[in-house]
Order: sequence, then structure tokens, then C-alpha cells
Amino acid sequence: MTLLRIQFRPGTSIFDQVVFAAIKAFVSGELQPGQPFPSVRALAADLKIHPNTAHKVVQHLIQERWLESRPGIGTVVAERPDARPGDRRRLLKQEVEQLVVEAKRVGVSLEDLLETVRAQWRTLEIGSGGGGKR
Repeated sequence: MTLLRIQFRPGTSIFDQVVFAAIKAFVSGELQPGQPFPSVRALAADLKIHPNTAHKVVQHLIQERWLESRPGIGTVVAERPDARPGDRRRLLKQEVEQLVVEAKRVGVSLEDLLETVRAQWRTLEIGSGGGGKR
């Protein structure tokens, strides 16, 4: 079972991409506090990455207090009542940059891009019962 959704991209280290995907899952609520996080071995096998890289990812997430190691239980998602302001925006920065670059590459105006984003936002709100900030 894959907990992290990653499409590996050239030009960015695998470590950075896995850390980004994990933090995105924490901030979005896909991974909840107290939920088990895969072991290093399971993470490496699931993502088809080197176990040393998986180990570095897990250690980094523990150091940053996104994960905690619980004796007898394993590694779990940490409680984060003090989520740092800007975490959500920072996570979107890379995707927004890629979207803007691609829009400029194909000649889409800023107004058309914003309208496309608004239309997609409305579509998702309708599908999810309308619960979202505008």
C-alpha cells in the first residue's frame, strides 16, 4: 500500500522529493497524527528507493518533528499543534512554479490561467460539498 504519492522528477534529489511528499501528506491531513509511518525497509521497497535514502528521509522527518519513534510501536506521525505558518503555501510553491512556467511556455495569459484555476476550484468544491475557502 502506497502512503506517499510521488512521481519522481529529474533534477531534484530523491531525498528531497520523498521528504516533500511526506510533508505534503502531513499538512494536507492524508497522514494523521498517531498513524503508523512505514518502516525504512517498507518505505524503500514501496518507493523503489535505496534503503539508505529511506533511512535519511525518516531520520530527517523525525528531526523536524513530523514523525516520532515510539518504542514497541514504531514510527508514527507526530502531533503538530504548532504547524508552522506558511507550511501549506510553501508546499505548493513548486507546483505553482511549474504551472506558471508551463502556462507561459504555451502562451496562456495570467487572466486565462487564473480563470482555469478558479473553474477547477469550483469543480472540486461542487464535488466535495462546497467546503472550501475562496
